Amino acid sequence: MGEYTGDRAAVLGAGMAGLLAARVLSESYRRVLVIDRDEVLGVRGPRRGVPHARHAHALLARGQQILEELFPGLERELGEAGIPAGDLAGNLRWYFGGEKLAQETSGLVSVSATRPVLEAHVRARVARLSTVEFRERCGIRGLQADPGRERVIGVRVIDEAEDSVEEFVAADLVVDATGRGSRTPAWLEELGYQRPREDRVKVDLAYTTRHYRLRDDPYGTDLSINPVASPDNPRGAFFPKLGDGTSMLSLTGMLGDHPPADDEGFLEFVKSLAAPEIYQAVREAEPVDTPVTFRVPASVRRRYERLRRFPRGLLVIGDGVCSFNPVYGQGMTVAAMEAMALREHLSEGGPDARRFFRRIAPIVDVPWETSVSADLAFPGVEGRRTLKVRIGNAYVSRLHAAARSDARFATAFFRVAGLVDPPQALMRPRLMLDVLRGSRRRVPVVPARPAAPPAEVEAPVRRAA
Repeated sequence: MGEYTGDRAAVLGAGMAGLLAARVLSESYRRVLVIDRDEVLGVRGPRRGVPHARHAHALLARGQQILEELFPGLERELGEAGIPAGDLAGNLRWYFGGEKLAQETSGLVSVSATRPVLEAHVRARVARLSTVEFRERCGIRGLQADPGRERVIGVRVIDEAEDSVEEFVAADLVVDATGRGSRTPAWLEELGYQRPREDRVKVDLAYTTRHYRLRDDPYGTDLSINPVASPDNPRGAFFPKLGDGTSMLSLTGMLGDHPPADDEGFLEFVKSLAAPEIYQAVREAEPVDTPVTFRVPASVRRRYERLRRFPRGLLVIGDGVCSFNPVYGQGMTVAAMEAMALREHLSEGGPDARRFFRRIAPIVDVPWETSVSADLAFPGVEGRRTLKVRIGNAYVSRLHAAARSDARFATAFFRVAGLVDPPQALMRPRLMLDVLRGSRRRVPVVPARPAAPPAEVEAPVRRAA
């Protein structure tokens, strides 16, 4: 090991973003302390700090590659633990626009693990690092800055045990990986800095999830059945089989059309999906639990890269920078890509927040633009539908239509959706010509005028305290 950048780094949050940050920080700091308000070590189920972990999550292909690079042998370890794995385009049954896509082996790995189980394996790997320590059941009160408020020098914390008192934990670098609820904007304001501007796209999404023990097998060789919501049918679902012999059914509904949590309403929603085999499988199946709902009002991107001033000794990573519409499964993979960017950033010298945020901005740009464009295909989503957005959505609809009979189009799509290839890969002249020839029907361009009053996708929103 070469020279260290600093003595101690503190990571706030022990979710996937925090774990990956701790992993790369262990290469540059003598000690890394991971702080979380929950008990996390050895925990393989949902916890208070991550309520959305009860629902279906995806680690995209690029994220899978990064995890294997940071934790060699993780894929094999998951397989030995009985967690199913297969090919993203060959062993997952996808429905787009109400029709099933053709399947083929793409070389893109998909692991059918719940988020808590995947995090448990990654967390165990991080905990084995001799320089990393976890502090559990510890609340984060705020940041501590130097007298001039130019540098963050640590965090103020308090244990959840009775009669605990607030204490100061010194750190050369604090990394906020607390997710959607990140308090860094408020902390910046307290220290005399500006909050980052926010770009917000209202999706009014809800997940409702239930687990089943099936009587009949609807999967065959497939790992999951995934009817994706479309403008024609804004109801979707993810229906993976899990390593414990049960199946998870996560229903999704946008723009207020939320999946019910009562038995009858839940099944009626399932019946309306584009994949009829899901209803056939669960209507006589044994429920393992009661339905649980989680709501996501909006996708939010905080523009830290545009701030002119930022205190030294503080970084933000993961959903605290950008929280995407979760139906696209981008969050964990983008956090992994940001962790790799952090590793490269630290290899060039000490941490510099403004340079780091400028480095990760292009990483966020692609999934943000693709997910927002996909959301704008739904007439009820407010936002400015540029010519680029409308043409792009029309082309992707044709690509999906062509992929119903030719799996190479599905593979090309999933390589881009999985953040392995850039979007430009779908715009190669030969591929575009084949798509236009192979699509079965004409797909109309989404009208320029949305049903709701238009709003710039990147317009600043009123800042909340």
